Amino acid sequence: MRPVTRRHAVRSAATVAQVMAALRQLLDGGEAFSEISVQRILEKAGVSRATFYGHFQSKSDVLVRLTNGLRESLLALAQQWDPGVSPDRLTRFFEEVIKIHRAHQSVLTAVREAATYDSTVDDFYVADLEGFDAATLRFLLSEQATGLTPANLDAVSASRIIVWGGAQAIAHHVRVDDGSGDTVFARELALIWWHGAYRRPAGA
Repeated sequence: MRPVTRRHAVRSAATVAQVMAALRQLLDGGEAFSEISVQRILEKAGVSRATFYGHFQSKSDVLVRLTNGLRESLLALAQQWDPGVSPDRLTRFFEEVIKIHRAHQSVLTAVREAATYDSTVDDFYVADLEGFDAATLRFLLSEQATGLTPANLDAVSASRIIVWGGAQAIAHHVRVDDGSGDTVFARELALIWWHGAYRRPAGA
């Protein structure tokens, strides 16, 4: 029985990968997620409707699972959040974030789009940013405790602006820039956030 079970698991994993790859190809081809039907995914993947629903609850489920690997990369990056002692480390951090966003632009665009009307995708999207927000807030509070960040900085508001505003800025940059301006953009983000929050002049 065990060989049969293993063969079934292999076939199941292959089917899941096939369906996710089909959605990725459609998104990379420029199609909006809202305009991609389950039928289009079935045709692209070459699987039946019964097979599809044997592995996925909906096309949103496909999107979320397609993004799981990306999510792990972004969360790992968020957990390493540490601006260090100068804007240079922040610059390198943002360069990595932009690199990930650019490599997965079509999928992230789909996630942002679907998050506006699909609670499953919204929960997925929000969880990532909330994790980064929490890490940023902890760092700001720690810096305030040591006196490096001014006590009059509202850490909660600052972390929200940094994370949620930054996510929108990066998404827009990736959409309108061909990649040649990534380093400059990352540097500007670092300088704005460093001098605007982390090392804001006392009394400003």
